[in-house]
Parts: sequence; C-alpha cells; structure tokens
Amino acid sequence: MNVYDSARMADVLAPVGYAPADRPEGADMVILNTCHIRDRAAEKVFSELGRLRLLKAEREAQSGRMILAVAGCVAQAEGEMLLARAPFVDIVLGPQTYHRLPEMVARAARAAGAVIDTDFPVEQKFDFLPAAASRQTPDGITAFLTVQEGCDKFCSFCVVPYTRGAEASRPAASVLAEARLMAAQGVREITLLGQNVNAYHGEGPDGRSWGLARLLEALAAIPGVARLRYTTSHPRDMDAALVAAHGSLPALMPFLHLPVQSGSDRMLRAMNRGHDAASYLDLVARLRAARRDIALSSDFIVGHPGETEADFDATLGLVRAVGFAQCFTFKYSPRPGTPAAVLAGQVPEPVKDERLQRLQALIREQQDSFNAGCVGLELPVLFTGRGRKPGQISGRSPYLQAVHVQGGAHLIGTERMVTIEASLTNSLNATLSRERACA
Repeated sequence: MNVYDSARMADVLAPVGYAPADRPEGADMVILNTCHIRDRAAEKVFSELGRLRLLKAEREAQSGRMILAVAGCVAQAEGEMLLARAPFVDIVLGPQTYHRLPEMVARAARAAGAVIDTDFPVEQKFDFLPAAASRQTPDGITAFLTVQEGCDKFCSFCVVPYTRGAEASRPAASVLAEARLMAAQGVREITLLGQNVNAYHGEGPDGRSWGLARLLEALAAIPGVARLRYTTSHPRDMDAALVAAHGSLPALMPFLHLPVQSGSDRMLRAMNRGHDAASYLDLVARLRAARRDIALSSDFIVGHPGETEADFDATLGLVRAVGFAQCFTFKYSPRPGTPAAVLAGQVPEPVKDERLQRLQALIREQQDSFNAGCVGLELPVLFTGRGRKPGQISGRSPYLQAVHVQGGAHLIGTERMVTIEASLTNSLNATLSRERACA
C-alpha cells in the first residue's frame, strides 16, 4: 500500500515540476512515507529524520532549501506531536490528503512554520487520482492497484481504522480503466490492494455493487493481464463467490495471504477478530476444494495481552493443521489509542521473544518443505528482470517465489514454463522448459 501511495504522491507532484530522485542528498524535497502498525516502524521514522535533519542543515548552509515532509500513518497518528519532536519538518500529511500535496508544498515554500494536514476529507478518497498515472513497480511488468482503503473491523491491536479511516471502495469503472492502461504499458501482473481488500464493494458500471470476485472476473478479461493477486484479505470477508473465483479464474494466482493472527479462540475474541479457529480451518478447506494447488500465507501475532502458554500452543496447532507456504510473524506491539494497549496481562518481552522464535522455527520448516516440494515440478514463471549472476534472469512463480534461470533478456516480460531444479533459502533455481511459452 505504501509503495502505491508513494507513486500517487509522485503523480501529483509531477505537474508542478518535481521528479523522483535516486538519493536524498541534493534533493529539493524528501518525503518519508510511513507506517504506524508497529512501534519499531514508527521509531525508524524518527531515526531517519535525524539523518535527514543534517542534510537539510547542509543544504541551508549553502543557501539552498530542502523541504522535508512526513506522510502516511505516523503522520496521521502523531500529527502535532511529531512536529514537537521534530520541529524541522516542513509538512505533515495523512494518507487521505495526498491529492493536496502540491498546495502544501507551495504553502511550505512561502511560510516560516510547518504545514500540517491530517484531516479525513469528506470527498471520495479515489476522486483525485491522476487519470494518466500507472502505479507500476520498478520492473514495469508487475503493478499495484488500490481498490479499497480503510477498515471497519477494529481489531484490538490495530491502529489502521484510526489512521486510514472507514472502509471505502473505488468504483469498478475507475479500477478497470487504470488496469487497461497498465496492460497497454506492458504490465502483465496486477496486485489489488486494500487494508481489507476482499471487503471490496465498489459501484459497478451496471450501477450495482460489485464484490471482489466480480471485479476479478472483469480484470481477468482485459487483454494482456496474465496474472492477478490481491492483498490483504480478512477471513470474515471471504464470501462464497470469492472462494469459487479461485477455482474458476486461471489468471488468479493460487497463492492467498489470509491473516489469522492466532489459533486460540480466547485470543481471537480478545483481538476482536470476529472468527474462530474452526471457521478459519473450514475456510481453508473450502479454498483447497475450489483449487487443489492453492498455497496459503498468513500473519501471526504472539504475546497479545492475556496470551497464555495454552493459547500459544493452540496457535502452533493451527499452523500444523494448515501447513503454510510462508508467514509473517510479529511480537505484539502496543499502539497508542488501541484497546489492547491498556489491557491487563501484558506479556513480558522475554516470553514474547521465546514464543516468536518457536513459531518462526515451525513456519521455516513448513516453508522449506513447501519449496522443496516444488523441486521437479514444471511451473509457469513471469520473468521481471535480470538476475544477480551473468546470463541469469529472475521472475516469480504462481506462489510468489523468486525463481532464477539461465536465459536471455528477451524473455523478460514473458511467462515461460520452467522446471524447478533446486530449492535455496529464499528462492528457487530452474531451467527453461525448451523456452516453451505458457498457454
């Protein structure tokens, strides 16, 4: 989401003369696009601001000017407190106000004080996207496309509803228009983004509300779009139509990130997740019935307030029951303003550390097993760029694994069948299957 939002800021700044710079040294403006989901992410912001303060001072000593802005969820959550801690910052803007960035830059250039804009505008969040923009990733072959923002779930540990606002969905016609532009520019794989992307309920061209499954069907029909993904989903929003789409849409990749957070029903209630372990396991079974080769990843939080050893054991049991291809695991981090931050039973850091290590060991074992199980298989790989070694190109499997083969640069941007030869720590090695293109 932040990659996409950074591209949005670049889009709106281009008409007023700004272009991306490779390094902050010598830049006229530096924008930190921030995350507030965990304490460590927020602290990194202030560490980086300390470094940028020196660059800003050097620029001013040479009679120049560097505008320093902090955007995103830290800006939204901290606001005036951020300026009190870092008074040299020129602009503070929340994630709902990127379209007003040129105006803020003009004000910052004129004013002696800082400009702060962390309002939640009443206007539609997606109305101000430049029509001709394309949010490609640097390889130009894959792209992110935001279709939904915000969250109405209010999980006890999560700050997103307070920094991103309520759930809002982008009209389907706007999504499809941007996807067609991306395809015309050579994008082959599109990842749909949202804080709760499968809560999508945008207005369709027919005037009716479309769910994510209907939107995916329309996107899959666009010529040139070979692959579709979406993230991040919530188990409560996986309806029957979306489950079925995983079996009926070949373009929808068989890899789904489906955060569960805990395997303990007691913890899931404390987290206000709105589902239990049994319903999650039932959903996994239905997904695998719809598409036999689907692989799953998830998010887990250890050490949520009140978590006991029995609760943690239930999490390990769920991991063993599902068998994940990969996962993201975190220690619980209190976020100001969230219900869990003031709960009794805060788990000591050493206990969280020890549980996290045990969980990560189990997940590494499952990931290694999944990757090793791919050895000998023939898989389609979308090549996105050159590899690190001479004569090597790299791409992604349907399961989002990095795959390296010996091949020419003419294959970049194409999807080819490969035979997996070896599983490495973070990637797979393969050989081209007689340079056979995918159907």
